[in-house]
Order: sequence, then structure tokens, then C-alpha cells
Amino acid sequence: TGSGTRWEELLTDSCHQKPSLSPWLSLIISSMISFNPFNLFSLCNFLSLSDSHSRSLWVIPRATARDVCHLLVQTAHCSDQENWALIELHSALGLERVLEDHEVVVEVQAAWPSESDTKLLFRKNYAKYEFFRTPVLFFPKHMISDSADVTKGMTSAELIQNLLQSGTCPEIQGFLHVREPSRKAWKKVYFFLRRSGLYCSTKGSSKEPRHLQYVADLEDLNVYSITNSRKLYGAPVDFTFCVKPSKDRIRAQDLKLLCAENEQTRTCWTSAFRLFKYGRQLHCNYQLSQSAPRLQEVVSQRCESEASLVAMDFSGKAGGRVIQNAWEAQSAEREEGQAWRRREALRCSLPNLNPGSRPSSIHRTQLWFHGGVSRKQAQRLIEEQGLVDGMFLIRESQQHAQCFVLSLCYKLKTKHYLVIPCEEGGRKYYTMDDGLTLFIDLLQLVEFHQINRGILPVCLKHPCVCVTL
Repeated sequence: TGSGTRWEELLTDSCHQKPSLSPWLSLIISSMISFNPFNLFSLCNFLSLSDSHSRSLWVIPRATARDVCHLLVQTAHCSDQENWALIELHSALGLERVLEDHEVVVEVQAAWPSESDTKLLFRKNYAKYEFFRTPVLFFPKHMISDSADVTKGMTSAELIQNLLQSGTCPEIQGFLHVREPSRKAWKKVYFFLRRSGLYCSTKGSSKEPRHLQYVADLEDLNVYSITNSRKLYGAPVDFTFCVKPSKDRIRAQDLKLLCAENEQTRTCWTSAFRLFKYGRQLHCNYQLSQSAPRLQEVVSQRCESEASLVAMDFSGKAGGRVIQNAWEAQSAEREEGQAWRRREALRCSLPNLNPGSRPSSIHRTQLWFHGGVSRKQAQRLIEEQGLVDGMFLIRESQQHAQCFVLSLCYKLKTKHYLVIPCEEGGRKYYTMDDGLTLFIDLLQLVEFHQINRGILPVCLKHPCVCVTL
């Protein structure tokens, strides 16, 4: 059309249905793509998991994953514009990967097999660039090779910087289980990841050139996480990933299946693959994501400055003072929890208060509430949106009637905390610490723990949500 404004209107008009938010729904871009007669736009069809209704969106052929995410955010009227991603999903093979922001969506779909079940998911992913923020968690010291002089004395934080600069890059090393070709058996092999490619040792963990076997070239590889790998491929544990040539059609026999011992090891390998392959482009994507407009700037600043918060005492007449003693600070935190309860109890006892102004079922309208999902499903939802500290959701307990469970991610693991209903003074409350701190509803519990850790290892930061058009 020659006009950026008119082009955006066309994109918006193609998805004119009124959106609705639901914690049960996910958005899928189907693999079917057709071009208009002038080849100016490509048509992507959308399918909702729950109702199977397809929706369409026009995109230009050179539209990147970042461009499409921005369009979908506007179409779905998402209140939060950050941390959205397109996920390439091959359901039959259990493969999925996050598209990089600079990848062209039409080119990615063009490599899919015809009549396949391959889709693109639109969902949150908080961990896409998390290794830039907390490199020590993603790159354990024991996985950084010391074979090159440049790696000696190098910290995990320096590893990231070195990978993004030109010149020699340190290796990632460690044992992985590999599925042997044409067999169902898995074998433990020592691997090395270098800028020149992926190698394995034919003799234990030997790094001698005569013992190194070339496995794959990083420039032409995509790395995928594998879901349900034990059932599909007989993997020894669930922390499986694979590499395959990016330009080849995806076939089960062409996959190089690898299995790590734990989630941290798998995350280290997959993150290193991305850094070695894209390097500075990945860092540029991260900087662009940081400079994007933010609708929740105040919330974001609060989360970023959380580490600088200090305990204060305002009980004196001379103004507030910083509490230096750690024991006194913990005592102040407990007292604040009790004060929070007393203030709410007083508010609820006021004679003019409308009893229905804040019903106990208010949590059902919140995006972090996921109803009766199981423990395994909750862990899967959190893993899908990125294992970053503070990711959380609340669900109904399947083992304890009228109870709820807070599922929280901390240090790449999901922890579960039981929320128990109790009564005091004829009123119903919820507690996670045997009645020490009480909340009138789950919304208050979440709001409190977004600014106070309480019994949790970290404050609640990122609600696990889903969206549909």
C-alpha cells in the first residue's frame, strides 16, 4: 500500500473478532500459508485449542517473529507487551523451540513437511534472554572447558561476554546420553561444543584431536527441546533435546537426540548452542527487547530494584530508620504480616462494607489461576513459559479438598506450596504458614507475596498466563 499506517489497519482488520482472555487457552498459528495475488502479504491461520475456531492474520513475507508477536499482542489487547514469543511445535515428534526474534516466520514455515501437524504457538517466554541477566545460573563453572588458555580464570559472567565478541570462544563440555542410530539404546558420551561445531570423544573425556569425532556444524543447526521424551524415545530422564539441520525436512531418523542429567545442564547446552550460532545478533535482539515500549514500567522497575529494598522502622517519632540487624529485619517482616491481617480484618468488620464487594472467588478471574490442573501440568506450564525465578501460578489441590497450591519456580526448579483455608473470629482465611499470616482471599495472598517473600524463597514476579484471540 505504500503506507505503514494503512498496512497496520489491514493487519488489524483481518482479526476483528473481540478477544477474550482465559487461562485455559493457547494461541496457535497453523502451518497452512497462502499468498495473495500480489505477493505483498502472507496469510497465517489461527486455531484455538479449546474451540477449534480458526482465525487469520495477514503478514508481510519478510515479517520476523518479533513483528508477528507485536501484531498478536495488539490483536489480543494484551496488557503486558513484554516476553511474548513464537514457539515452533512438532506435536508428533514432541519437538519445540523458541523462534529467535530476527527469524522470518514465512521462511521457518516453508521448511515444514507438507500435511504435517507442525504449528506455531503464541505464548509467554520469560527465559529467552535470562542468561544475559543471570549467567552464573545458566552456565555452571564445571561445564566451562579449561582446554584453552582463554578460559582459565574465566567466570560464568565473562563467558557470556566472550561468546558475544569476535575471537576465540570457550568450550562447553560434559557428559550427555545419546541415542544410537537405528537403535533404541542410549549411550553416555562426552561432548564438546565449540564455535567450529559439536564434537564427541571416542575415548572417555579425552580432548586429544585423535579422539574427537565431528558431530555437527552449528551454522546449519536448530536445537529443540523434547517433551515426553521417555515415552516417545525411551530417554533415561526427561531432560532431552535434539539438534537437526535447519534447512532439512524434519524426520525422526534425522534427529540427533541428546539427554542431560538435569534441567540446568540441558539449559546450559541449549543456551550455548544459541549463543554460538547467533552471537551478536542474539545480544542485539536482547537489547531491542529491553528498549521496547513497556505498559507496566512501574511494575518492571519495582522488580528490577527488588534487590535494593531494605527493612525500615517507622515506629519512632523522629522518622524512619534502616534496620541493620538481620534478626530485627525478620521480626519486622513477621510483624508486618500480622499488621496486614489486622488491617484487613478491621476493614471487613466495618458496618457499611458490602459483603459482596470482594468475594472469596475473586481468584477465578485472575490470569495466574489455573483451576484444577494437575501438579505435572502445572510444572509443564511453568517450563513452557521459562524457568525463571518468581514465575508462579495457583491451582486447586487434587489431594486436599478446598485447598489450593502455589506453584513457584526457583533456580530452574518448580516448588509447590499448599494454601490451606482456616477460620478465625467467624471469618474464613487462607494461610501457607500454619496460621501465622492470614489472607482473606487468594488475590490478597498474591499481592502480599509480590512485595514480601514470607516463607517463599523469592517474591512472586511473573504470573503464568495464557491468551487467545
